[in-house]
Amino acid sequence: MSTYTHPLKDTLFVLKELVDFDSLSTDLGLDDVNLELAEAILSEAGKLGAEVLAPLNQQGDQQGATLTAEGVKQSAGFAAAYQQYVESGWPALVADEAFGGQGLPAVLGTAVNEIWHSANMAFALCPMLCQGAVEALTAHGSDELKARYLPQLISGEWTGTMNLTEPNAGSDLAAVSARAIPNDDHYLISGQKIFITWGDHQMTSNIIHLVLARLPDAPRGVKGISLFIVPKFLLDEHGEPGALNDVSCVSLEHKLGIHGSPTCVMSFGDQGGAKGYLVGEANKGLMYMFTMMNNARQAVGLQGLSISERAYQQARQYAQERLQGSRRDGSRMPIIEHPDVRRMLMLMKSGTEAMRALALVAMAEADRAAIDSEDQQALARLELFTPIVKGWMTELAQEITSLNVQIHGGMGYIEETGAAQHFRDARILTIYEGTSGIQALDLIGRKTLVNGGEHLRGLLAEMAQSLTALQQAQDTELSPIAERFSDALAQAQQAADAILTRAPDEPHFAGTASFNFMMLMGYLCGGWLLARSALKASAQLNHVGADKAYLQGKVTTARFFAEHYLPRVGSHLQMVLAGSQSTMALAVEQF
Repeated sequence: MSTYTHPLKDTLFVLKELVDFDSLSTDLGLDDVNLELAEAILSEAGKLGAEVLAPLNQQGDQQGATLTAEGVKQSAGFAAAYQQYVESGWPALVADEAFGGQGLPAVLGTAVNEIWHSANMAFALCPMLCQGAVEALTAHGSDELKARYLPQLISGEWTGTMNLTEPNAGSDLAAVSARAIPNDDHYLISGQKIFITWGDHQMTSNIIHLVLARLPDAPRGVKGISLFIVPKFLLDEHGEPGALNDVSCVSLEHKLGIHGSPTCVMSFGDQGGAKGYLVGEANKGLMYMFTMMNNARQAVGLQGLSISERAYQQARQYAQERLQGSRRDGSRMPIIEHPDVRRMLMLMKSGTEAMRALALVAMAEADRAAIDSEDQQALARLELFTPIVKGWMTELAQEITSLNVQIHGGMGYIEETGAAQHFRDARILTIYEGTSGIQALDLIGRKTLVNGGEHLRGLLAEMAQSLTALQQAQDTELSPIAERFSDALAQAQQAADAILTRAPDEPHFAGTASFNFMMLMGYLCGGWLLARSALKASAQLNHVGADKAYLQGKVTTARFFAEHYLPRVGSHLQMVLAGSQSTMALAVEQF
């Protein structure tokens, strides 16, 4: 089994050179927050991740959560690890100071969250969902609900969940059938929810469920859904957990991966109705829940990065240690000297660094939007990035974790090495919080066609500025990057033009082109940010005290991405241009 080490140097490079973290913090009014503080925070988080969470990862996989008469029992060691996580103040990192949070930039929270998910993704899902619940309640809850629930959620004393999906609903939330009946100062909630991550456990004294349900007079479809807080334990007059509410986990799903994370079937109202409290206005629950869902989509994209980083570290260590073949002098050689293994490692390394850059640059837009609520450009850019972060990064994680298995050879297929676990754990990422197909439709529809491509054109124009800077740089090592990026940018513009002109007149064009357009944009964004990184690194190579090995590595990694990943933009363009004819031509009976 490989150890886990946080890639601090690369994270700090992205925060400094691509995000401009110090200026961002100043604009947020956080004068005491800077890159030096970020380094200290990330270093401490790295210790907890490497020393506490990572050692529990394989154990959680082998001995997952179980359902007992007392409820769900989490994997051994998780409760103690969670207490360390809480006592160190990590749940409060980016939350509102008015309710006990530390109020640090969201982009720093994203960088820290990468550590938790790399170290132990099954464990990290619990605080991830809680953070989303905090955001939804902060944005939409009444002052009374905020005062009653936010401090304990932010401190980590309680955890939160998101209850959307039902047996007959799936991703179609218009089909939600859970009921909410008014009853004095609360509502009685009844129904069943499935796929509820960390829906029950014994690590905290309460679990706060955010539940979608319908009022008796609600209109049909998504316009008739309301959002409710349903605590596992009702609060007494002192605000402390008291009587057990009418909510329980009735079964656990047996999954391909993330065994340490209990995926629950939750039942509400078996004894007459679970007490729930309306969040915001009636029939606006789906809009409120999207606050939580968009947070989760960014977080799941980050999981794609995190599990890829963990897989890369494992593959790198194995390739350095595994001896196979001989050099000309007869000495045995590690497989990292084999060209094809180098190719796979570079695919993993460059893909992971591109994902890290995109995840942090995207979340920095959330911080910029927070500076000025009227900053529509930052909000639009965040919305444009979100389906790319969630869709492309989780799809690429499938390839990178699979390459880890391949580099291990036959040993990668053996569970004891741990490579298979990362591959299995990654498989859910393209599915939950909206499948890749849903993300792709969001990108091509709500984020491109609805605004006539305005936001997309703004992003492509910024990329063109970066291309000009690359072409003007006096560095021959940047020329191959500029050449490949120029081709990819032109191909992306061609794809955008085709979508904007053909989608309105061809009924199935957007639907059949959407996935390939999303993947095209993912590779383009990754290539763009690595090209910018190479430009920054190249300019620093001759500085006194420069870490030349690292900086040269950034340039080389960006070139590899340009040569091996950016050509995929052209392939995806061809599939976009192919249209829907062959995809939709067969009758249903012909399948």
